[in-house]
Amino acid sequence: MKYFVLSLALINIVWSYSSAYKKVRYKTYFGSCPTKVVGTLTLKLVKLFEKKSSLKDLKEYIIKNNSEDKHYLSSYDINYDPLTKFLKFSYKCPEPLLKVQIFKNNENKSYSAVLVDGGKLFDAVYEVLLRADNKLNYELPTLVLPIEEMNKSLLGDISYLVKNLPLGFRKKISEIITDEKNNITLIMSVTDKPVSVFVGNDSWELKLTKLQKLISFMEEKKKIPIVINITNIKKVVVKFSDTL
Repeated sequence: MKYFVLSLALINIVWSYSSAYKKVRYKTYFGSCPTKVVGTLTLKLVKLFEKKSSLKDLKEYIIKNNSEDKHYLSSYDINYDPLTKFLKFSYKCPEPLLKVQIFKNNENKSYSAVLVDGGKLFDAVYEVLLRADNKLNYELPTLVLPIEEMNKSLLGDISYLVKNLPLGFRKKISEIITDEKNNITLIMSVTDKPVSVFVGNDSWELKLTKLQKLISFMEEKKKIPIVINITNIKKVVVKFSDTL
């Protein structure tokens, strides 16, 4: 009998607790994602969940509405505790690596995008949203790319290359230029002076590792390079200006 009374008491407690919270409570972890855009998605998902309490419905909504691309997501995780009626959202968004200026040969028209890790192109609004949240506080290098030469393989290679550069070195790069043969030229700023670096179209990772050591050495020696030619990895040519 005591056990039965205790069970009724427990049911009453759970019922009272549920009645007190008719609406679903939720918590959101935005990570590096733009708060405004992902917050809008969260509100839509919460309202949808309040109707049927179905996580399956939320996932179907995300897929059907292409929400991952629309809201700049690289991944997401949604969990629900039925006892506390607590819904938890966790989002991840890709790191912005480069501003991209895409143009057509023989035309003056161009458009802007943002290259993120993984080689995807997002619209330029992504950078604006991140800056508004203070989640991007340095200038992104610019990639100048003719639309005729744009392909997923090239973008993937460049994003991988930049992603794996130390952030301090990455900040020294102001522009990356490619041509029809996939030759890369870097425009860098070393001690606030412009430096042109001819990298070529092969062994990028190895060449940039050498370039980092070279730039570090020149900064220590207080020398300002004007041109660095590293197209031939066995013979690096450096032209200097005056000493500081």
